[in-house]
Amino acid sequence: MTWTTALGFGERGWGPALLYGAVMTLFVSIAGLAIGAALGSLVAWAKLSGVRVAGAIGEGYAALFRGLPELLVVYFVYFGSSAALTGLYHLLGGEGFLGVPGLAAGALAVGVISGSYQAEVFRGAYLAIAKGELEAARAVGMGPWLMFTRIIGPQVLRFALPGLGNLWQVALKDSSLISVTGLAELMRTSQVAAGSTHQPFTFYVAGGVLYLALTSISDRVFESAEARATRGMRREAH
Repeated sequence: MTWTTALGFGERGWGPALLYGAVMTLFVSIAGLAIGAALGSLVAWAKLSGVRVAGAIGEGYAALFRGLPELLVVYFVYFGSSAALTGLYHLLGGEGFLGVPGLAAGALAVGVISGSYQAEVFRGAYLAIAKGELEAARAVGMGPWLMFTRIIGPQVLRFALPGLGNLWQVALKDSSLISVTGLAELMRTSQVAAGSTHQPFTFYVAGGVLYLALTSISDRVFESAEARATRGMRREAH
C-alpha cells in the first residue's frame, strides 16, 4: 500500500479516521481548557481571598497537579473515577463494573492539569489591574458583582490571554496522553493505523502534521483575540 492510498479517503484509506481523531483531540482540548478555567478561577480566588484555609487548599491543588507526571494524572483520573463510580453503583444495589467514558475522563484529566497552571495566570492577571480602578469603583458604590462584570472580569481576561494561549498549546499536546484510555483521538488513531498498515513513519508524520496544523491555527486565533482585546490599551499608549 502506498502512502497516498494509506492516507487517502478511499476504501482502504485512513484519511477520515485521522480527521475524526483530530476533531476528537480538538474537542478534548477545548473541554479540558474550559474545565481548567473553572478550576483555575476557583484556585486563584482561594489564593487571593486572604482566607488561610482556602489559600492552603489552593496551594495544595496547584502543587499536587503541577508536581505529578501528567500521564500519572491521566491514569489516576481515568481509573480513580471509574472505581468511584463503580463503588457508588454498588452502594445503590448494582452489580458489575461501571467505567467512565474515555472522552469524559480525558477532558477531566486535561482540565485538572490545566487548572493548576491557569490558577497562576488568573492570579497574575488580577494583580495586574490598577488598584486605583478598584478603589474608584468602590468609591462610586459598585457592588462586587458589578465590579466583576465591568472591571475585574474583562481586564483579567485581557491580561490572561497570552498565558491562556500558551496553556491551550499545552492542552493540545497533553491530549495525546489520553490515548491510553482507548479514546480514538489523533494519537491513538495514528497508533492503530500504523500498526494495521505496518507504516509507522507515514502515520506518525501525518499525525504530527495535523498537530502542527491545529497549533498553527490556534496561534492565529489567540493572536487575533489578543490584538482585539488590547486595542484600547494601544490607543492610550499613543
